[in-house]
Amino acid sequence: MAAVEPIVRVQSEDFDFAAESQRLTEGRSDIGAVVSFTGLCRDDGGALSALELEHYPGMAEAEIARICRIAIARWPVTGLAAIHRFGKIAPGGNIVLVLAASAHRQAAFDAANFVMDYLKTSAPFWKKEHFADGSEGSWVSAKDADDTALARWADDPPRS
Repeated sequence: MAAVEPIVRVQSEDFDFAAESQRLTEGRSDIGAVVSFTGLCRDDGGALSALELEHYPGMAEAEIARICRIAIARWPVTGLAAIHRFGKIAPGGNIVLVLAASAHRQAAFDAANFVMDYLKTSAPFWKKEHFADGSEGSWVSAKDADDTALARWADDPPRS
């Protein structure tokens, strides 16, 4: 099997889920499953006008690529893509896309979960809320639930 090179992009423009999925799978007959995760900007109470995401250019891409390579080493994936946006994103807008392809579904599910858990805790992104009334919130703090989700991978051996 050829080495899998992850597709990693950090961009301000929106992404097209269908086009990215096709890019990952086109011309491939060794893929039996593609698992996707799309993270969207949510507005829990109608007060948010945008979520501003900043990143450390160069370092963000390198960290996402590092996370993806760990997933590729742990699970028999045949393709992996991670796309993360930055800038001001309105509620309902796409923030992040992770696609994991594999011959079998469990490896794709595990790799996608692993990548997202690490992205939430390790990738150098910062979020600030902008409210409909024109005010700005402070930079959003990390959540304990994200650290808890990440901890499950410490003792979890890869599955094939």
